[in-house]
Amino acid sequence: MDRIIRTITSDGSLMAAAIDSTQLVYTAQRLHKLTKTSCAALGRLLTGASLMGAMLKEANATLTVKVAGDGPLGSLLATSDSRGYVRGYLDHPEVELPLKPNGKLDVGGAVGRNGRLAVIRDFGTGEPYSGQVELVSGEIAEDLTSYYAQSEQTPTVCALGVLVDKQDGEALLAGGMLIQALPGADDAALAKLEKNVSEMDSVTTMLAKGLSLEDMCNLALKGFQVEKLDEFKVGYACNCSKERFARVLLTLPREDLETLPVNEEGLVETVCHYCNRKYMFSKEEIQVLVENSRKKDK
Repeated sequence: MDRIIRTITSDGSLMAAAIDSTQLVYTAQRLHKLTKTSCAALGRLLTGASLMGAMLKEANATLTVKVAGDGPLGSLLATSDSRGYVRGYLDHPEVELPLKPNGKLDVGGAVGRNGRLAVIRDFGTGEPYSGQVELVSGEIAEDLTSYYAQSEQTPTVCALGVLVDKQDGEALLAGGMLIQALPGADDAALAKLEKNVSEMDSVTTMLAKGLSLEDMCNLALKGFQVEKLDEFKVGYACNCSKERFARVLLTLPREDLETLPVNEEGLVETVCHYCNRKYMFSKEEIQVLVENSRKKDK
């Protein structure tokens, strides 16, 4: 099971969170049949959303990150709860691009460098909070860093990585870090942080070397006294059910509900975007929904 840890400097000036998301990214790859490139793109987004969701203070809050670029992957979406459990999907999981000249996966080219990144926080108490920014690179981490700087005016360093086997395309390692300056951080603290970050390896390199999440946070906050706030397990989790799909079907106009297409077995087939699980509704079950729709309209 993957996990997140959160740390803070004893003077309260800096916060660093780190995640090992290897298993949840591998799960997403299997569910969506991701290529090397699409796995790196969605894996980074899932990892970042998990880190961001774990920062939500309200127990039942959710956070959604949507990236809509002009690349061949189309739109990407990841949703996390306040415990860091995450799920997501993208429009075109089959997309694969040639490696860049430096041998790295071309995530920016697949996502697109023109478009928008939106973050929606839903605290379950009314209108969700939403902010969005223009894409910077399509590489996901840089775009999330830009979001924090522009939309929330919070100096942030975001690092995300997914390592895939160049032969069979299987996700081998995945992780991320989110480091933020807190109110009261002075120029000296920011300069020290910038120096630390510039000397660090990539997230996947650190994981491959056997560094723990604690080691990674200590490297980012080197020169400060560091306290561990908490840690918890995270993973890929979808909360879909047939009951949820029934409620969604009830939101359709009754005419559409009565004319839903059926498969060869005479069943209406619904598919979850997040996990590709299928739910079948018989003619009798659809008729019950139609009757409930009539009652609702009265």
